[in-house]
Amino acid sequence: MEIPYTVQARPDTGLYNAKVGIWLFLASEVMLFGALFSSYILLRVGADPGAWPHGLLNIPIGTFNTAVLITSSVTVVLSWAALKMGDFNKFRKIQAVTLLCALGFLGIKTYEYNEKFSHYEIWRTDGGRVTGHIEGAGRFWTHQTLAAKKIESVTVHPDDFHYTISSREQAHHRKEHGGAAHHEAQTIPTSEIKRLSAFVPKHSTFFAIYFTLTFLHAMHVLGGALVIGYLWGPGAAMFKTDPERYINRIEVSGLFWHFVDLVWIFLFPTLYLL
Repeated sequence: MEIPYTVQARPDTGLYNAKVGIWLFLASEVMLFGALFSSYILLRVGADPGAWPHGLLNIPIGTFNTAVLITSSVTVVLSWAALKMGDFNKFRKIQAVTLLCALGFLGIKTYEYNEKFSHYEIWRTDGGRVTGHIEGAGRFWTHQTLAAKKIESVTVHPDDFHYTISSREQAHHRKEHGGAAHHEAQTIPTSEIKRLSAFVPKHSTFFAIYFTLTFLHAMHVLGGALVIGYLWGPGAAMFKTDPERYINRIEVSGLFWHFVDLVWIFLFPTLYLL
């Protein structure tokens, strides 16, 4: 028995089956990400003044990854248009760029995650905070790690885009260090460290939300890339036997990919810029 409306539009909706299915699926995805974005907004609005972290994400990397995804959205449309015109070879070439963009995005996000796991914030007993890379430290160190390793002091190497400090603290540091710039390496005795944490979910509510949203989004990118990769590779055999249905599948996968890109366009300014 042949399934109806796999190519032709249904008379009641004006859409073929797969397109109805993807729009229903995307509606559920909107509810999922909408709930998470709403939770982020409520938690941030309800945070104590000055308690929400700022300047702890790498904006240049996030900007580049945004450009990568926007490029992939363009190539998805161009590849589908090439198929509609019957140019299968052009479709394969352009869709390969989409796959490269997807892998590039995931690779950059992996690099960014790895950087967070080895980047630290130190809460000092005098109320000050220092962020940076700790000399000789591995990933996921805590205050308990210092005690277990019997480390008496740590040397912190801050970097610009992760380093935020008040003007009062800057003046205090210059006074203590003969006018030296605050971004230079600092040695802090373990006895003066109240808390130590890498930029991981337990660091703060901000990073718990950051990893939840970006990891969920990355899994959507991976899932979309797997579907596009299958249709680009083994699934492309359908173009010879049922070209219209194959083109519909490409369109449906493209709609999902546009949604994934749209989510990131909201994620980037919300997490990185605001």
